[in-house]
Amino acid sequence: MIDALETAERAVAAAEADAAEAVVMAERSGFARFAASEVHQPTLVEDATLSLRVVRDGKVGLAATNDVGDEGLARLARRAAESADSAPAEDSFPGLAEPLPLPAVGGYDEELAALGPDDQARLAAAAIEASPFPVYGYVTSGVTGVAVASSRGVRAEQQLTDATTVVLAAGEAVSGWAERTSWRAAELDPAAVGREAGETAARTRGARGLDPGRYAAVLERYAIGELLLYFSLDSLNGLGLLEERSYFSGRLGEQVFDSRFSIADDALDPAGLPKGFDFEGVPKRRIPLVENGVARGVVWDRETAARAGNGQVSTGHAPAPLEREWGPQALALSVAGGEAESTEELAALVGDGIFVTRLHYLGIVDPREGVITGMTRDGTFRIRNGRLAEPLVNLRFTVSVPELLREVPGLTREPVVVNTNDFYGARYPFGVITPALATAAFNVTGTGSAPGV
Repeated sequence: MIDALETAERAVAAAEADAAEAVVMAERSGFARFAASEVHQPTLVEDATLSLRVVRDGKVGLAATNDVGDEGLARLARRAAESADSAPAEDSFPGLAEPLPLPAVGGYDEELAALGPDDQARLAAAAIEASPFPVYGYVTSGVTGVAVASSRGVRAEQQLTDATTVVLAAGEAVSGWAERTSWRAAELDPAAVGREAGETAARTRGARGLDPGRYAAVLERYAIGELLLYFSLDSLNGLGLLEERSYFSGRLGEQVFDSRFSIADDALDPAGLPKGFDFEGVPKRRIPLVENGVARGVVWDRETAARAGNGQVSTGHAPAPLEREWGPQALALSVAGGEAESTEELAALVGDGIFVTRLHYLGIVDPREGVITGMTRDGTFRIRNGRLAEPLVNLRFTVSVPELLREVPGLTREPVVVNTNDFYGARYPFGVITPALATAAFNVTGTGSAPGV
């Protein structure tokens, strides 16, 4: 893998500009995919992406490349300069970041970094063997190098490791889902993932329908992680707040959720996927978003903070260079745990309702009110008399996340990191640290297909 910081510094040196900033993301990774319990389509990736932002006469240009040789950097510098020359002046551009001290964080494990294709295949085999049903999914592990350098003196670099096991156990009229993510090799246990998926699948046979309506529910951490990620895209985003797409617009300082619910963005937490700085080289720090149900804040990058005024500063959430139009994103969400020891205790608190393992096909209906639609999958059950009863088919739902979080009877004690990276773009591991959660309000709008393949 290339030296990310050295490459970023070379790009800054090659820039034809008044000021320049380079971001490098380098990756070495592998996938062992499996279908119907057969390992297939092994994938090895070694790649690097370099983005160069330049300032010329008050105008900003951006260009990107995968060619990090000298000729590639020269072409990149010319394209970035041409982009700036053809751009209008940006009054909202706050200039490039000043260098600041960076926090010391974890996030890199030598043992995990050393995993190769044979290791990934061995781990995949362990996941496969642990399930009594055919399984589909993958084991992936990799190393990501991130670096930011600028003509203002920013020099930031970090190496990250991550590994994820995803297992869908599925057969005729059965399906179950499980996933585990960590940046440490010692925490990898693909057999446990396979067992969990298989155990869930075994309980889904004979699934029934359910009438539309409002139900109390227990949401497993997989479901909560996905739901909060979609809610955060607008509502925990400083740009969304300024543009009044955020549910928090006009509500900061108010009680918006149950007092049992607290959430922060904390990229420094070693229980998650730690990072020390954003894509402008600004240091990360813990940002309280909701404290005991009271809306406290959102995340900011330097541009949205400058637009906000009133002394607002970046919270270390500048997005990747080619994603800046979406504004700052909260990609290290961390939900505080509660007092329940298990999801069985949450079911007892609910009494009568439904249990949801996983959500799928999510879409944002109304960002201002936090309304999200989608479908439950791979482990949906009826709760009767405080216990899981008959399995249910996949259910269609439309929920207001604020309404769902307004009455939370309980949360499990131990939050666990859930991967929320789809691995379709450059590898940059992120996830949500969350417990399972009970809610008084989950709106079922219809039924879908039965479990199984």
